[in-house]
Amino acid sequence: MQQRFDERNRNLIVNVAGRLVHRDEAGVSPFDSAVQGGDAVWEGLRLYSGRIFRLEQHLDRLVESARALAFQAIPSRAEITEQLRRTLEANAMFDGVHIRLTLTRGVKFTSGMDPRLNTSGPTLIVLAEHKAPVYPRDGISLVTSSIRRFPPDCLDPKIHHNNLLQSILAKIEANVAGVDDALMLDTRGFVAETNATHLFVVDRGLVRTPRTVACPEGITRSAVLELCAANGIAHEVCDLSLTEVYRAKEMLCTGTMGELAAVTRVDGRTIGDGKPGAMTGRLVELFRALVAQEGVPVVAA
Repeated sequence: MQQRFDERNRNLIVNVAGRLVHRDEAGVSPFDSAVQGGDAVWEGLRLYSGRIFRLEQHLDRLVESARALAFQAIPSRAEITEQLRRTLEANAMFDGVHIRLTLTRGVKFTSGMDPRLNTSGPTLIVLAEHKAPVYPRDGISLVTSSIRRFPPDCLDPKIHHNNLLQSILAKIEANVAGVDDALMLDTRGFVAETNATHLFVVDRGLVRTPRTVACPEGITRSAVLELCAANGIAHEVCDLSLTEVYRAKEMLCTGTMGELAAVTRVDGRTIGDGKPGAMTGRLVELFRALVAQEGVPVVAA
């Protein structure tokens, strides 16, 4: 699975610290904390018919992550929402849009990792792109990565930070193996997530997902669990081993950029009958209905 360039994004207007500029003219200072050390937090948002799905939860996670990193200044939710609106309106965007929202600690007066070197900030970056869900609907394949997800005593995954080298290294392994993405384990050997998404397995009608011991608290993951609870679908949050993945009848991944997508092969093993299953299809339809009716209005058609 490799994303392709969408011609509609050739002349994007990008928002960097409140300045709306063409994508080719956008820039971040070499002294910015994100450049100096990946010292930033981020969110992926999706726009449906002028509404951003679960915007409040995404902003909660952004702000809480910035607080955990001891950012001295954090924009208000109203200010962030206004910058989202300005960016979407500048691009005449209304639907089928993915937004990468980044908040860096700001700009330093000299290079170095010490946050006391920061003299201005934070830097808010809004990158909105025309982008449909990125995964094919007939199923994706995974390979288990040698890269392990950190536990909280190493680097708490509940901080949604910009240090994504673990994910990038795992994705490189997936590319070399010729599969779509990498399945990542925690340091105990249990399933954490993929390099980009959360995971669910289905066995005998029970929908199961790993605990967030070594992965972020996913917004889409939470929505799926809520849909299960609201629609009488048996589900549990638990430790999952690779053996339980291999023997699952169905498997799916969840995330803002890709929504819900079936996983049909893991480590060369066929999951179920190798096609998206009935439970996956049901959850996809329930999720589509949810995003069609829920969300914070940000732009009008």
